[in-house]
Amino acid sequence: MAPLDPDREKAILDATMGLLSEVGYDRMTVDQIAKRAKASKATIYRRWAGKPELVVDVICGRFDMEVPTGTDTGSLRGDLVALFLGLCGAVERKHTLIIGLSSTLVSHQELARTLRAHMPTRDLSGVGETLERARKRGELDGPVDPVRVFTLAEALVWHQTIFTGPVYDDAFVGESIDAYLLPLVRAWSAGAVG
Repeated sequence: MAPLDPDREKAILDATMGLLSEVGYDRMTVDQIAKRAKASKATIYRRWAGKPELVVDVICGRFDMEVPTGTDTGSLRGDLVALFLGLCGAVERKHTLIIGLSSTLVSHQELARTLRAHMPTRDLSGVGETLERARKRGELDGPVDPVRVFTLAEALVWHQTIFTGPVYDDAFVGESIDAYLLPLVRAWSAGAVG
């Protein structure tokens, strides 16, 4: 993989992201990307083997769901609401691209495999700090795996996004926290569920 001038690389990645949102993976071509980025196809192929590698680079470098930082609101519930709202905001900003890529990853197994192999590990330190603060305040009996908490929160937001649409109102947030996240976090900390 040959290095590119950072401005040229950004232009190509921006063009790819824009086209993914507008026309989707199947209809997007390297020719269109080159034209929009004002780059030659040869420049693109010097850096990426083809469209799948370019899309994986976009997803891993630009699309990965931002993990919200752990805001200290003074209570576990408030902290979970802040984390959850941050996650909702990240998904809402990328709604069109998320929906388009979801179906693409199902129908293009090679792209899905390439993506899984290159996904960066998420930094969940903010989630971990939130849970540790709650434990120190006496709101949790023991430690809780931040990966489990983030995975559950993300699943709730994805389900809402795919099946209902990006409507993250107070009712959705309240139910997600009070019916699912908070009870499970407390049960995990008590060792009640494995």
